[in-house]
Amino acid sequence: MSWLDHVDDDDDDDLYDESDIRVRPNPKANRPRTKRRPAHEDAVIGRVLGVDRGRYRVLIDENGPNERDTTAVRARELRRMPIVTGDRARIVGDTTGDEGTLGRIVGIEDRSSLLRRSADDTDQVERVVVANADQMLVVVAAADPPPRPRLVDRYLIAALDAGIRPLMVVTKTDLADPSEFLTHFDGLDDLRVFRSAQDAWPTAEIGEALVGKSTVFVGHSGVGKSTLVNALVPDADRATGHVNEVTGRGRHTSSSTVSLRFRCTDGAGWVIDTPGVRSFGLGHVDPANILRAYPDLDLVAAECPRGCTHLPDAPDCVLNDAVADGRVRGERLQSLQMLLETFSDRDDH
Repeated sequence: MSWLDHVDDDDDDDLYDESDIRVRPNPKANRPRTKRRPAHEDAVIGRVLGVDRGRYRVLIDENGPNERDTTAVRARELRRMPIVTGDRARIVGDTTGDEGTLGRIVGIEDRSSLLRRSADDTDQVERVVVANADQMLVVVAAADPPPRPRLVDRYLIAALDAGIRPLMVVTKTDLADPSEFLTHFDGLDDLRVFRSAQDAWPTAEIGEALVGKSTVFVGHSGVGKSTLVNALVPDADRATGHVNEVTGRGRHTSSSTVSLRFRCTDGAGWVIDTPGVRSFGLGHVDPANILRAYPDLDLVAAECPRGCTHLPDAPDCVLNDAVADGRVRGERLQSLQMLLETFSDRDDH
């Protein structure tokens, strides 16, 4: 029998006193923390134009009578959330845009699209490039540096995965004929391609496609992307570089992603310039979207056996047979299979 059995119920209150209650010390005498956050009903909505060392440049009251640029920092509760160019941010504090003022980003509106990339195809940690883009303009040079169709394939897959319409402009066509390079994309009937030569940018045609849209520009370093941006947005003042004659590689000139307002006689839009890259990892992409990015191959693959991997050693793969009878171009199938092999290796691990 426990000693408690000998204690009368009426005496229970006498077993404890206030000294038995453990209270956590609060030497600063401050209020306890709470998970409840203020609603910030007074927040205003702005477009994030760029970020520099933790400071966000935000456009408030876009196209309104009180349109203004302001600078803001992120709230502590958003420290784990990526805030990128193109985001629609909720801002409180001083949003006048006066010199020396600083607002605070307390929330991000729902995004219509999110363009992402990873360090490589095996890295599933995504890096957000831009938010709320409608289109992707892939800039590729016909020469100096030579075009890389498989890098362009990666851009197109990332655009499809993000729900963004792809466009392409081929620069430096005065140095080489891009026709052979463009045959790699013959199966993409919806891909609009612009051609440009030195000092002969098709700005009117490209500009027509930019009106009313938010378009992110991507491309390998040295292809002339920043030069094109400066031609479309004269006050952009984006740095331009050259291609190393020894390595054939371009030098990174745009060091940050920034939104620039484009205007022409037909209307306006947004040009989002991004730093040049030499690789574009797809570790974050749904593998099912890879084949969808090759609509000509996807159509033929519908005849394959269920569960076909479409790899070179896949039994009864119609794609492999289609190369022999000329229905599928060998280089295009090889590009698809290299990506599928990469994702197959990732799934094995």
